[in-house]
Amino acid sequence: MIENQKIRPAKVIGPLGEPLTLDTLPPPSTTRWVVRRKAEVVAAVNGGLLTVDEACDRYGLTVEEFAGWQRAIDRSGMPGLRVTRIQHYRSLYERQQKF
Repeated sequence: MIENQKIRPAKVIGPLGEPLTLDTLPPPSTTRWVVRRKAEVVAAVNGGLLTVDEACDRYGLTVEEFAGWQRAIDRSGMPGLRVTRIQHYRSLYERQQKF
């Protein structure tokens, strides 16, 4: 019986060290995705607060878009989520891979 139940944490630690709950996540109607909001959604998924599918449904994202956010954080941290500097961080990552 317990195997079928999904146990979720009530809160997870956000990208800036603050506790995140379902109520403190960005609202589902969010259209302006700043770095902090993207990082909060990724932290919620990584911490088990949401599944990838739930996050994509809640925010109208594609799985590829969310995966891109996760990849950017893994490679460059929160600055990697900046849209205006994506080429810069991508070239840095590619150079690191060569060595």
